[in-house]
Amino acid sequence: MAYAVEADKLIKTYPGDVTALDGLSITVRPGEILGLLGPNGAGKSSTIKILTTLARPDSGTATVAGHSVLRHPDRVRRVIGVVSQNSGADPAAGGRDNLTLQGRLYGMRGAGLTRRVDELLDRFDLAEAAGRAVRTYSGGMRRRLDVALGLVHRPAVLFLDEPTTGLDPEARAALWAEIGRLAGDDSLAILLTTHYLDEADRLAGRLAIVDHGRIVAEGTPDALKAELRGDAVHLEMSSVPDEELVRSAIGAVPGVREVVLDGARLSARADDGPAAVPIILAALDRAGVPVASVTVARPSLDDVYLRYAGRRFAQADTGGAQ
Repeated sequence: MAYAVEADKLIKTYPGDVTALDGLSITVRPGEILGLLGPNGAGKSSTIKILTTLARPDSGTATVAGHSVLRHPDRVRRVIGVVSQNSGADPAAGGRDNLTLQGRLYGMRGAGLTRRVDELLDRFDLAEAAGRAVRTYSGGMRRRLDVALGLVHRPAVLFLDEPTTGLDPEARAALWAEIGRLAGDDSLAILLTTHYLDEADRLAGRLAIVDHGRIVAEGTPDALKAELRGDAVHLEMSSVPDEELVRSAIGAVPGVREVVLDGARLSARADDGPAAVPIILAALDRAGVPVASVTVARPSLDDVYLRYAGRRFAQADTGGAQ
């Protein structure tokens, strides 16, 4: 199969011996939304910069729509659309003018360009605001315009770099709906980076979970969660306990595995969560470990990340190079 995006063993370091990418490899098929999921600093933005020709890897190879990002960056730029974290629209110009200028930059002219601009204004519910200066748009409207700008020239690959960061819940939901509709276009491949678990679960047909510049798990959201048999059991202790004591107590409970203790929080897998909870609580009580709260849930992407990265997603923000 010819991939729309294929990256192999990308390595990228920054001054200070900061490793952003450590042998990262991904593929994206035409008609697919691949979600690159990871905390801030995991390497998502560095991946996007390399694939959109804004940065060069220290080693490794990558092709986009069949073109090498290293040997033919000009060809890559002609076949991609990019929605970066910061809006690229001219705030003083209207939505229509921004879209028209974008089309002209890609060689579009005349009636064909006008039709395409009208089509996108309607599709993204911006027709009534088309003549208004973009600086008067709401955050949600600006992001919809950004996505429209990335689509004007009908790219083969669309890169969405954390497209909903900073949006309120209503605007996020509206943009999710627009991105979801893009998934129906078999000629368009989409690489979506996000650090929102719910966004990845909702939009991505396939996920690549990145941690410290490496892919640690890959598959559909449902398949990744299905790998975690049974239920997720999460306990919050009243204080940070002795780890050896807790593991000894939990280890005696049948059907409980993959115990991870992080401070006062304990997470584990159980074949039957509701049945295991009273036994776990009794074992911890006998060990003198008081429990403040306990929850049982079906596997989530947070549990997937915990399994493969060894820590919870919310605690994985490294603050380093992205």
